[in-house]
Amino acid sequence: MRRPTAFAAGLLLLATALGTAGGPAAAEPTEPVTVTVNTRAGLATVPATALGVNHAIWDSQLGSAETSDLLKAAGVKMLRYPGGSYADIYHWETHTAPGGYVAPNTDFDTFMAGARRVGAEPMIIANYGTGTPAEAAAWVRYANVTKGYGAKWWTVGNENYGNGHYGSAWEADDHPDKSAAQYARLVVEYADAMKAVDPSIKVGAVLTMPGNWPDGITAGSDPGPWNQTVLSIAGPKIDFVDVHWYPGGSAADSLARTNHLPDAAWLLRQQIARYAGPGADRIGISLTELNVDAGRTTAPGALFLADAYSGLLEQGVFTVQWWNVHNGIGTVSEVAGQTDYGDFGLLSSGNCTSDGEVCQPAFNTPFAPYHALSMMNLFARPGDQLVRAGTDQPLVAAHAVRRPDGSVAVLLLNKDPDTAYPVALDYAGFTPADEAPTVHTFTNGATAISTARAGSAAARTLPPYSLTTLVLRPAGSSAGRPGAPGRPTASAVTDRAATISWPAATPGASPIAKYEVHRQYGAVSEQLGETAGTSLTVGNLEPGARYTVNVLARDTAGRVSWSSPPLTFATGSPAESSCAVRFNDDNDWGNGYVANVEVINTGAKAVDGWTLTWTWSTAWQQVSSGWSATWDQQGRDVRVTSTADNRRLAADGGSTTVGFVGAYSGPNVPPAAFRLNGTVCTLR
Repeated sequence: MRRPTAFAAGLLLLATALGTAGGPAAAEPTEPVTVTVNTRAGLATVPATALGVNHAIWDSQLGSAETSDLLKAAGVKMLRYPGGSYADIYHWETHTAPGGYVAPNTDFDTFMAGARRVGAEPMIIANYGTGTPAEAAAWVRYANVTKGYGAKWWTVGNENYGNGHYGSAWEADDHPDKSAAQYARLVVEYADAMKAVDPSIKVGAVLTMPGNWPDGITAGSDPGPWNQTVLSIAGPKIDFVDVHWYPGGSAADSLARTNHLPDAAWLLRQQIARYAGPGADRIGISLTELNVDAGRTTAPGALFLADAYSGLLEQGVFTVQWWNVHNGIGTVSEVAGQTDYGDFGLLSSGNCTSDGEVCQPAFNTPFAPYHALSMMNLFARPGDQLVRAGTDQPLVAAHAVRRPDGSVAVLLLNKDPDTAYPVALDYAGFTPADEAPTVHTFTNGATAISTARAGSAAARTLPPYSLTTLVLRPAGSSAGRPGAPGRPTASAVTDRAATISWPAATPGASPIAKYEVHRQYGAVSEQLGETAGTSLTVGNLEPGARYTVNVLARDTAGRVSWSSPPLTFATGSPAESSCAVRFNDDNDWGNGYVANVEVINTGAKAVDGWTLTWTWSTAWQQVSSGWSATWDQQGRDVRVTSTADNRRLAADGGSTTVGFVGAYSGPNVPPAAFRLNGTVCTLR
């Protein structure tokens, strides 16, 4: 949920409670952490708009040369305006925001001048709460016709689900009808009006991050939850969806919750595919607000920024934007030996607490997250392909990219405030040169990133609460290798098989001999098959499972291409089985729900005593309580056993319904494979 913002006579004072920086001191490790970098397992390519931040009209320095040059130095390529919830009270033509503070030198032209100095594209929020489609269209006309700014990205509103429709109200909304359906209908009007002025622009709609309030909740007369309703109505008219993520909790909590991102992105894309209509795969995802509750200006904020930006870009999000550039001092605390100012900003506002007891460093002094953003610019550049990297220690995270010149960069994060971890790096599909790599390091309390040529590509020791990037040149030349195959697609997907097809690769110095299809299994690749053609049917798949695959080309001389873009698909349930299951998630309240599970015997013989089993997709899903059966959960595995009253299921359609209260603390991925007495059932 967005943090409400307000300004009084300058920079914002925003108080918020800070959690602890971490748990007890960790034991000294006895063995090196194993880091695996697999360049055969390609993820998304880094877009030009990847690194973004928020500007706001309460910040009188948003267009200043000093601020702009700092953002440029950090590699910022997208700037959002006019500032979160202020967007829904802001009128661009008069440069006013009734009920809010508007600083001098923050009008649209000043913002655009600053953006051009930074070298960043604008992401503009059209006023939905108190504005009109005509006002938004006039802004497009002024920006792109009158001024020739070429502003491409426009979002309709900000966190409009926070208008009171679900009970909580922080977002301005003058419309009598505050439903998701009404928002969606007006998004269509906004998109039509804005694109009538400039058909080349991209228009986005506000959604909520799966696993975050009000995900899953249906209110009023809407046909479903916010995301479903908005996509069903506005999907054919929009080009991207816009979400925010504030994971909350202590520093340790937020640093652990970055593992929610793959499932959240998967669910969001599933919602888009299911509800947005034909051509839904054209719809991109932007994440335009991101921050933490604890350690905002110190190491936890920096570690979270680097981990979350990397994780989101791996999932194909086209821009990630920190909240925000300047914000103001909040609740002051000490985090891992450093003063944390409780400030959402990347740069110091130079102000003091209301009692004058504590003051921030000089204006525009970079906080730790600014250095993390600068580290992201050193690590992942536009055109680099992110690849799989993993570790065997939860407090050590790894991300990696391969670059067009054949080099590889590895980002290593130590999330432990007390323990230095030695790491041993292993590479698949890449052999580093026998030379010292370029090493960029940012440690707890540092005021800059240090850079040196030192050590080896195989081993490193990570200081507590640190970020380290290794840039490695390849041992040999990549000249002559084939080009990467194009993006694969899946068809004829069943419970056990799928046909994978892809555009042919461009040959290098030798003809292409074959293509190999590899499944990503964590940071390890598992070859599913190979073919001389550009299509392969893979079998022996698990029902209800998610698969991410890449295709590689191998030529007659044995040279191997870089990996194709990734394809993620899920197998289904068998078309025919001796059992069937209906799973209904009812009455969702945002972190829990009531579910009914109908168990059906479709076989020719009666069942006398049954056990239903399934496995949750994530570790944060559980059965809290159940009825009409005996319920048990061990780890992620759920076991439901019949009672004396419902143990007998008649042949050819005999059924019973059981139920449970489910709970979740992250993206709630529904079970996709049920087994009755060991037999995989059809999911109805």
